[in-house]
Amino acid sequence: MNQKIDRRNLLKSGLMAIGGMTLAPHLSFGGAFSDMPLSLDPENRIYRSPMVREHFLDKKPDLSKMVRLGANENPYGPPKTAQKAVCDSVVGGNRYAWKEMSDLVEKIAKKEGVSTDYIMMGPGSSDLLEKVALVLFMNGGNIVSADPCYMSLIQVAKSVGATWKAVPVTADHSHDLKAMEAAVDKDTKLVYICNPNNPTGAITSGKDLLDFCSRVSEKVPIFVDEAYIELAVGADTQSMVSLLQKNKNVIIARTFSKIMGMAGIRVGYMAAQPAFIKQIEKITRGGMGISYTSIAAASAAMDDSEFQGMTRKLNHEAKTYLYANLDKMGYKYIPSYTNFVIFPVNMSGKDLLSKMAAKNISVRAFDIQNKPWCRVSLGTMDEMKTFVSALGTIS
Repeated sequence: MNQKIDRRNLLKSGLMAIGGMTLAPHLSFGGAFSDMPLSLDPENRIYRSPMVREHFLDKKPDLSKMVRLGANENPYGPPKTAQKAVCDSVVGGNRYAWKEMSDLVEKIAKKEGVSTDYIMMGPGSSDLLEKVALVLFMNGGNIVSADPCYMSLIQVAKSVGATWKAVPVTADHSHDLKAMEAAVDKDTKLVYICNPNNPTGAITSGKDLLDFCSRVSEKVPIFVDEAYIELAVGADTQSMVSLLQKNKNVIIARTFSKIMGMAGIRVGYMAAQPAFIKQIEKITRGGMGISYTSIAAASAAMDDSEFQGMTRKLNHEAKTYLYANLDKMGYKYIPSYTNFVIFPVNMSGKDLLSKMAAKNISVRAFDIQNKPWCRVSLGTMDEMKTFVSALGTIS
């Protein structure tokens, strides 16, 4: 049976700061569910999924003094164009940004090749994942996804009564589409796919996924989270947004947090059939959570192809450097199509976190099928050199 860790125990153990702020964003569900209790297994690891547990430090680290390689942030942003847009737009912050939001939606719809009624905005894509979970699963049902996968939608769906059918990934860490299709039954209300996947960084073939989504969406909606797709250099993949024009019941989430470097500015959107958008909007509106200044920043960042290209290039260079050094040290990493890399380590996850924290480096530590793994976000080249040097001294 899973143990529960509540706010009182967090305070007692030093895992919560005064004022009710949690230890770190990754230790809670985030969004509207940030105060929900965490599930711990008997070994005091965060229960993420049947296959995955996560380790955490007993004492809250001061991230302002650390090399931050734990949250998959873009180290190069926000782009200067977005920064200027924020500054210039502050003067209008006393007004609701109805027109500006409408203009941004039109720009996004044009990019995706759909009309504006296919687009719903949110303060980051995770917010939209959570909204979909709230609406679809308020009366129960089950959700099918890979294991491991990004947990935001799954956790919220479970919190409102859904059951989760977790399908282990294949040997190459891609989605087992055949097994996922077989898992769909009369009570399935959604299939969730994160591609490229988090926390593994692996990719599922675009051709195979397109075929899967085209067929299976005739039975049940399919939510494809494409948060990292713009960083998938050299990948055999493609966006599923083209299926909307074929009247397929797919939902595609995109974010400004990764390639556009705006994780803290909070903008994302989903593209879906207009009828599905209306179903969600009957319960909750998406765009109301986005500030005037964030809208301005998002519009500017969309136009800044130079910054996006630079991010893609530098991210790939940092990953190539990390690969070369992991190879030298004998680590067998999963090839990544994101801005992070995960690899098994020869120490406990708790030891890894502690030793890295002692060197002022923040990473993530998971046990996957009870074997310890390190997930490191790709920072600047200097930050990756710092990480590689530290890893060499603690391994």
